[in-house]
Amino acid sequence: MTEGFLGSEWFRLILGLLIVLGFSQLNALFLVWLERKVAGHIQLRPGPMEVGPHGILQTIMDGVKLVGKELILPLKADRKLFFLAPVLVFTPVLVGFLVLPFGPSMIIRDMNLGVLLIFAFSTFTVLAILAGGWASNNKYALLGAVRSVAQNVAYEIPLLLAVMSVVLMVNSLSFSEIVRSQRTIWFIFVQPLAGLIYLISATAETNRAPFDIPEAESELVAGFHTEYSGMGFGLFFLAEYTNMFIVCAVAASLFFGGWNGPFGISLGIPGVFWFLFKTYMLIFIIMWVRWTFPRVRFDQLMNFSWKVMIPLSLANLVVTAIVVKLI
Repeated sequence: MTEGFLGSEWFRLILGLLIVLGFSQLNALFLVWLERKVAGHIQLRPGPMEVGPHGILQTIMDGVKLVGKELILPLKADRKLFFLAPVLVFTPVLVGFLVLPFGPSMIIRDMNLGVLLIFAFSTFTVLAILAGGWASNNKYALLGAVRSVAQNVAYEIPLLLAVMSVVLMVNSLSFSEIVRSQRTIWFIFVQPLAGLIYLISATAETNRAPFDIPEAESELVAGFHTEYSGMGFGLFFLAEYTNMFIVCAVAASLFFGGWNGPFGISLGIPGVFWFLFKTYMLIFIIMWVRWTFPRVRFDQLMNFSWKVMIPLSLANLVVTAIVVKLI
């Protein structure tokens, strides 16, 4: 009976979930440290240096500090929603790991609707942010939450249209099928406009600068998580960095060949290392953009999506459909 359970799909899912939980914690710790270092070097300063070699243990100390902090509930806040929002914002992020193709045989669940699953669950993140801002009973938090909803609605359209261009070419919503279709040539060379639109939209979807309007410190204190302290704030922070990994991993799968080496040449490197290398390179580019460009105004943000990104992504999708039909 034990052998049957160990070989079952349930065991694989439970083991995969435990690995994902551990990886998401380590990934967030590493990305926070990397962000500080990238910011420091771009702005000609070293970043954290005191705690551990080259400041590598600084993020762990910050995590310990957050765990030890008191969870403060504002006097007129909605108690249930206030404590539920940080949990809701992190849960959909974990679902994305179920279908990510880390390697040819390193997929927790190889679903034929994997692409749809990730984008379907990503909408829960917006609802959780709105719930957190609303439940805080704070005008800055509410304004940040409303901005987040408007921004995510605007940029989700070009993002999905860019993804549909790839789906039309492969005729499948399975990540493994999409990656296998890029054995010889990556789709970024076939669909450069779709790849660029995806990366810009994904940056906006994860509330990263220059699109960090929902948490603009100079205007809204901290936006939707203004009233959160301790691990309530920590979960929002953890979800943001884990979500950044998810969108970059999806980009690596859709446009940069996933576990495949360049032009089908693996150089003897296992597929999982190719996948992680591409993902973290894209994360580095997003960080680079954050510390290079200033924050845009809200009207500029919305106009750029509705007047530039959506028409371009729609035109790219139409051209792709025509080419696929003719071929």
